[in-house]
Amino acid sequence: MQKQLIFWLILLLSTSLYGQEVYPLWEKVEIPFYKENDLKEYEKEAYGTLCVFDITHPTITVFKAKGKHKTDKAVLIMPGGGYGLVAMYHEGYDVAKKLAENGITAAVLKYRLPNLKSCTVPESVPLADARKGLSLLRSFADKYSFDASKVGVMGFSAGAHLATVTTLWKSEAEDENPNFAAYIYGVTQMTKLNIEWLENDLYHRKLTASEVEENTLMNLVTKDTPPTFLVHAYDDDICFIEETTVYAEKMNKVGAEVETHIFPKGGHGFGLGRASDGTDQWSDLFINWVKRMNRGIN
Repeated sequence: MQKQLIFWLILLLSTSLYGQEVYPLWEKVEIPFYKENDLKEYEKEAYGTLCVFDITHPTITVFKAKGKHKTDKAVLIMPGGGYGLVAMYHEGYDVAKKLAENGITAAVLKYRLPNLKSCTVPESVPLADARKGLSLLRSFADKYSFDASKVGVMGFSAGAHLATVTTLWKSEAEDENPNFAAYIYGVTQMTKLNIEWLENDLYHRKLTASEVEENTLMNLVTKDTPPTFLVHAYDDDICFIEETTVYAEKMNKVGAEVETHIFPKGGHGFGLGRASDGTDQWSDLFINWVKRMNRGIN
């Protein structure tokens, strides 16, 4: 009872802060891969931004499109955090607010973390929440006045890895697959460092050979891969530039639609970006891309 009270207090606080609507993902249904636990969700500053820890009750927070020139598209945003936390504010709410102010319905996914204390199959938990988030967002198409067949995903860092997996590991349920995607300083390769990261923070065990293969995401790109928007900085020392450049080359090679923006400076985790290094331009470029992008949306 106490855990539920804390959960709903957090939802009410989020709603009051942003004036948006918060929806539990798994209301009145069994939560997949859930294990009873004593974790309590909390917020704390990490890496210079306010982050959320120990998430066990996932939600989406929907920001309704505003302005005279509203689009018929919506985006589900997946903040980063290395699968150990979620940077809900500067890679989530702040981005959603910017998109909504420019006519794009945006929803922020607060996904469960792959914690062995709270889930039975940790590697499956973020993806289950992402797919449910897409399905739930589409169910609100009439309420928020967007086209359910024009819903994309956007991810940052680990959230970009999750968004890429959501895009390329196609679900049998069509409403769980995005129509377009944006990966901001994402992860697409299976380098030694990336394998170690996934083993330590997502799978919590050694990867099998088949899991390494299916996580080599660029190898899954085909001509039918949804249109994709990529952003990175050359001096990113966490997710290296090749994560984006090689992926973009593969997209272009197979004939899939891709737009790529690379900044000379910016490092990792810049969120909406900074005027001082030019990274603040990417969100306007993305908004423009979304507004003129129709070809290739299924």
